[in-house]
Amino acid sequence: MRLALQWAEKGLYTTSPNPHIGCVIVKDGVVIGAGVTQPAGQDHAEIQALKDAGRRGIDVRGATAYVTLEPCSHYGRTPPCCDALVRSGLKRVVAAMEDPNPLVAGRGMARLAQAGIEVSSGLLAAEAHELNIGFFSRMTRQLPWVRMKTAASLDGMTALHNGQSQWITGEAARADGHAWRARACAILTGIGTVKADDPQLNVRAVATPRQPRRIVVDSRLDIDPGARVLQGGGTWVVSAVTDHDREARLRDTGAEIITLPNAHGKVDLAELMRELARRQVNELHVEAGLKLNGSLIRERCVDELLLYLAPALLGDAQGMFALPALADLAGKYPLTFHEAKMLGDDLRILARFTRTTQSTNQ
Repeated sequence: MRLALQWAEKGLYTTSPNPHIGCVIVKDGVVIGAGVTQPAGQDHAEIQALKDAGRRGIDVRGATAYVTLEPCSHYGRTPPCCDALVRSGLKRVVAAMEDPNPLVAGRGMARLAQAGIEVSSGLLAAEAHELNIGFFSRMTRQLPWVRMKTAASLDGMTALHNGQSQWITGEAARADGHAWRARACAILTGIGTVKADDPQLNVRAVATPRQPRRIVVDSRLDIDPGARVLQGGGTWVVSAVTDHDREARLRDTGAEIITLPNAHGKVDLAELMRELARRQVNELHVEAGLKLNGSLIRERCVDELLLYLAPALLGDAQGMFALPALADLAGKYPLTFHEAKMLGDDLRILARFTRTTQSTNQ
């Protein structure tokens, strides 16, 4: 199963909106086939593993398949994997986890058992869940897994008051940040960051065949049609107003306008998260300024912080999050440290908001 998880990681940048799945087929203690789920509409991991064994000229009858998520039992873009596994004559199928997709949700394992195949699940389930945390979030909460990334000095400052911020952290941290971008389905920023930095908001520091969708929160449609984040088309601009002339100019760049106003004339961030889930966004990567960061946290839209801390102090400068002053410590936003890792001279911290801080929508 650990080997199957390693295969699943090979699809980290390519399989969305499908989960990242790996499959390993073992016979007489020897791996005879392995595979990873391909981009949407192509083979799932189980089919790739069966084909791999076939290319080796090995009969899989009587073998055991280890798969990092329950095999699918329904027709989607591809036929059910369960049917192929039954036809292959496997003796046993071990899944790391049951599929949270309501179209599967135990039916795959039941279908295999009905065909006389031994089945079990729960092996390395925590690792499998972590690998597909966004897919599980979308299936169980109807929300993407929202990861907010920021790079700061040790005293929590992200830029000088004159806007200078490049570079606070080192090359290793910046490359790692691009790897997290690459695994996301979409990258979100705000109009303030677009105006200040004119970012491309794409993946450049690591090799990937797929670029995540780019999303700009822009309540008043202030974005310049020449902004680099719009180049190449496909960007979603999320607004709180309707302006036909501005919308037409943005559509000429290939952008799509999503209008989601709240009662205060701003973008309804909670509804945006639900809309992104409906659009099959599993993991949302946020790289924004302190105002939008603060708004997303206040609206309980963020699941995880991805913080890169440099061993330096900036003093009076711009912070990470614009959050209101508290009158009582009971109002703090509690987090759990999930992971800490050194990257060159910088420290990367993954910290997750505890579930009690999440809204009823989450």
